[in-house]
Amino acid sequence: MPRSVDRPLPATAWAVLGILSFGEELTGYEVRQWAEHSLRFFYWSPAMSQIYSELKRLEQVGYASSRTITGDDTRTKRVYTITGPGRVALAEWVEGTPVEPPVLKHGAALRVWLGHLATPERLREIVAQHRDNAQRLCDEAEFSRRTAADVPGWAYPELVARWATRYYAAERDLAEQMLTDLDELASSGRAPGRDPSG
Repeated sequence: MPRSVDRPLPATAWAVLGILSFGEELTGYEVRQWAEHSLRFFYWSPAMSQIYSELKRLEQVGYASSRTITGDDTRTKRVYTITGPGRVALAEWVEGTPVEPPVLKHGAALRVWLGHLATPERLREIVAQHRDNAQRLCDEAEFSRRTAADVPGWAYPELVARWATRYYAAERDLAEQMLTDLDELASSGRAPGRDPSG
């Protein structure tokens, strides 16, 4: 069987395969639920279409398999599971793929960077909203951490949820510091005046 490096997949495919690696047969919808419960705090919040795309890709390379089952409501549904080669490939990917720096796309920072086109009041509102969002995500990540701590076999996801809680707390604190920085810039007289027309 080819090693995982011989079959390059996007990181999103490895993330979906990772959800399957915890040993349960899952529908695409259930994969999405697990992503929302855990992955979104540190990696990705996928659309259903993207999940089904990745599941199809994983089946095509032999890393996942599926079968149709009939549920309690007599409706059929497709469930997916990781294959033996998929588990080997995923372990190779985890252990052997170089660690790349994260790509940061920070909307609030971009808007402050363009602060010469906004009023100081609006900039403060943007950063305050970002701070509040970070606090909400911090709380949600902590809830995910507590939940993961109660699931057998989820010791490592619990550690990452703990990391996510700290990350969003730090993001909240950075936003609070940015509000202070904006106030200091406004009082210094160095802030350029707003001129949207150029």
